[in-house]
Order: sequence, then C-alpha cells, then structure tokens
Amino acid sequence: MTSFSNLAKDDRTARMMLSMLAEPDDAVTGRLLSRLGGVEMLGLLESEGKVPGMGRVDAQVWRDRLSAASRPDELAGRLRAVEASGTGVVVPGDRDWPASLGDLYDREPFVLWTRGAASFLSRPVTDLLTITGSRAATSYGERVAGEIATDLARDGRVVVAGGAYGIEGAAHRAALAAGGDTIAILAGGIDRSYPAGHRDLLDQIAGVGLLVSETPPGASPTRHRFLARGRLLAALSNTTVVVEAGARSGARHTARQAHELDRNVGAVPGAVTSAASAGPHQLIGEQRARIVTHAGEIINMLHMREALLESPQRPPLGSTLSRDHARCTGGRDGLSL
Repeated sequence: MTSFSNLAKDDRTARMMLSMLAEPDDAVTGRLLSRLGGVEMLGLLESEGKVPGMGRVDAQVWRDRLSAASRPDELAGRLRAVEASGTGVVVPGDRDWPASLGDLYDREPFVLWTRGAASFLSRPVTDLLTITGSRAATSYGERVAGEIATDLARDGRVVVAGGAYGIEGAAHRAALAAGGDTIAILAGGIDRSYPAGHRDLLDQIAGVGLLVSETPPGASPTRHRFLARGRLLAALSNTTVVVEAGARSGARHTARQAHELDRNVGAVPGAVTSAASAGPHQLIGEQRARIVTHAGEIINMLHMREALLESPQRPPLGSTLSRDHARCTGGRDGLSL
C-alpha cells in the first residue's frame, strides 16, 4: 500500500511532495522541515508520535491539514507526471538554489519549480532587481517601468517580476527587447499561463529567461498564493522598485516585505491626483522607500549595496553568518511582518 513514507525516498522528493501538500508560506511546516528534514517530517504524517514543538491537538490539526490535500496514491501519480514532463526542480543545497531565500527562515520555500535557465537563480543577489506595480497601470507607469528595465538589462542586471498585466509585463517586455535577462515568479504552476493573455510573453521568458514557482505544476493561482509570492519577489532581489500601485495592493505588500528584509526599496513618484501613484507615495512618506526617477539612481543603490556586502564588517545577504548576525544585532535581516 502506498504511503507518504514510501514515496519520500529522499529529501528532494520529500520537498516536492510538501509543495503539493502544504500551501506556500507555511511557517509551521517550514520550521519542522528545517529541524527534522523532509523524509522524517513526512513520516510524522502517518504516525501518532509526538511532533516537536507542538501539543497533541496542534499536531493533529497539522497532520489533518496536510493529509487532506492529497492521498498518497494521488501524490504518486503527480510525482510520476512531473518526472515524465522534465520540469526543473531546485532545492536547498543545489548549485542554483538562491542563498538569499535563506533570509526568510521558516518561510523559505520548500522547493522551486523551474522552466528555463535555472542558473539565473544562482546569480549574486546584487545582480537581481524586482520591478512590480499595478496591473491597471497608466501609460506613464508602463513607460517608466520599461525605461528602467531597459537600462537595468543593459547594465547586466536580471529583471525580476511577476508576469502580470501592467507594470510587470512592461518590465519583462523591455528587458527582453534590450536583450537582457528576466525572471517571472508565478503564483500558480509554471505549466499554467496566467494571466492567459500573457501566454506568448511567458513562453518567450521561458525560452530565453526563467519561469519559477514554489507551487507545483498544475496549481492554480489564488489570493493567498499571490500574497505568498510577494515574499519571493522581495527576497530574491537586492532591490525592489514599485512604479505604480494602489494604497492597498500586492505590490505595496511586496515592497513592505523587501523593507523588512533589509533590501533596497525604491518608489517612482507620480501625479498627486493619480490613484495609481498612491502606493509609491505612501511608501516614500513612511520612509520605507527612496524616490526613484530613473535607472541610474537604482544602479547607484546597487553599487552602494555591493560595496557594503564586500565589507569585512558585513556578511553577505543569505549566508548563515548573516542570519546569525541579524539575530544577535537585532537588525532587519530577518522577516518580521
């Protein structure tokens, strides 16, 4: 009889299974994973033994939540389908795993599913820059996003965005047109083109850049998954730039998480009468972001961060030493929402 324990033959497979059983940004499961490893943790799903750090009731709630997502025989079929499809899988310890995601601690993704050049993920964190903003962007916003992405691509940076309509789509298209590198982080499976109107764009990114998701193939994007995706947009890059965003928006949420992770955050100002610029203006007013008007200012911020990271006084972002440093000094290297 198929069981979770039988399927979890190694840590890589266990992490793939976890991404199919647990929702993204599950800190409870992430804490257990870092403490026990994937194989031992999945063994706990089918036992009645004690779960470290949990009382009996909480442990049963955790078991029920993950076990309800899929039966072992269904999971076995999904794993076989993924293997047959040749979908890329990157886990911690792999050459291409981004060290910067370690700054998320228990909220680090279990696995990254990839389509395209997974080697982009191993680029230095100072090479990556996230551009995000409103789906209902204005022509001004799309023009500015495109100009910034073009100049960053020509500077050899990787433009990271979420593949959405509006600001993010403009950033991806500009980076591609400039012959640069770009990564699209998706809220659903990498085999699902979302939004559907960006199918051609996403296929183009997969061809010369990279599509990546922490949700498994076949997964549909949901509100929770969009919000969870924001922490990856923030953590993967050295700098996040918000071009246009509403006062309450996913882009502003991403910028807030980048700020809490001690990343550079920039915001493009707009007309005070424009609702599309309310989010950037709030970030600037709260001193969570610097004013950005052109790519040169962003590149200067990147150069300053590169110099800081090269200093013997400061360990690199994403390193174990950096995370220990943050805990000891009370800095904002750890996420505290």
